[in-house]
Amino acid sequence: MMTTAAVLSIAMLLDAAFGEPDWLWSRLPHPAVVMGRAIGWMDNRFNRGRTRRLRGALVLVALVAGGLACGWLLSLPGPVVEAVCAAILLAQRSLTEHVAAVASGLRRSLADGRAAVAMIVSRDTSAMNDADVARAAIESAAENLSDGVIAPAFWFLVGGLPAMIAYKCINTADSMIGYRTARHEAFGWAAARSDDLANLIPARLTALLLALCGGCLNAAGIWRDARLHRSPNAGWPEAAMARSLGIALAGPRTYDGARRDFPWVNEAARRKLEPVDIDASIVMLWKAWGVMLLLSGLTAYLTL
Repeated sequence: MMTTAAVLSIAMLLDAAFGEPDWLWSRLPHPAVVMGRAIGWMDNRFNRGRTRRLRGALVLVALVAGGLACGWLLSLPGPVVEAVCAAILLAQRSLTEHVAAVASGLRRSLADGRAAVAMIVSRDTSAMNDADVARAAIESAAENLSDGVIAPAFWFLVGGLPAMIAYKCINTADSMIGYRTARHEAFGWAAARSDDLANLIPARLTALLLALCGGCLNAAGIWRDARLHRSPNAGWPEAAMARSLGIALAGPRTYDGARRDFPWVNEAARRKLEPVDIDASIVMLWKAWGVMLLLSGLTAYLTL
């Protein structure tokens, strides 16, 4: 019988080989789109009244329960279907393609670079210079390696496809309603806190993989930089990426027209970034992916 680790290894290879083919997802809604539509409907239907925090928590419970049920049903046909479903929920190839598009755009012009990075970050891009564009792309690469690749893989190893889909439901909910805004601070509280918890181990695992692949074993420095980040988890892969590449990340940026003076990560390092630095971050993404694949394959071998 094929082990969970073996199925994950196959899924990782499928994702790396095929990514998210347009011919398929132009005809069918991607699972992430389906999750997003469900969350949007629940947001419009239940985000009201004086019990928004409770309602948001119950919505999250329903999403996770639905994810677990879907994962269980999709696991019944066997490991082939399970591997294909898991591959769809991994995002290694699509992540590297989106990040590479920023480097290509920036090589053509600043305007093209801004347009490409606007596809993967939520901050304002209209006033970005070349270094800002490159920095935003690299930060997104590090954070999404954790959220889109390592975390789903980790939860698949923990609980198979049900746990993986449940994680994706939590992560998608956090990305849509987990904000400290007047509308979502109460309703999205459970989603935000659950996402923090679900990514606690994967974010640190991602940082470890990046640090090992980058030959950066300054754990104290990574820990110190990670604590500067506003997120309890996103700072870990970002700090590891910054130190592995010898560059500074984070720093001031603009959201909704307001400048936010965030602290620098790896502050003393080089801040003038170029497309070649984006290229280097993509290499790091594949190296970390390769080590994760090796760990998954080794686990599969040891559990035969």
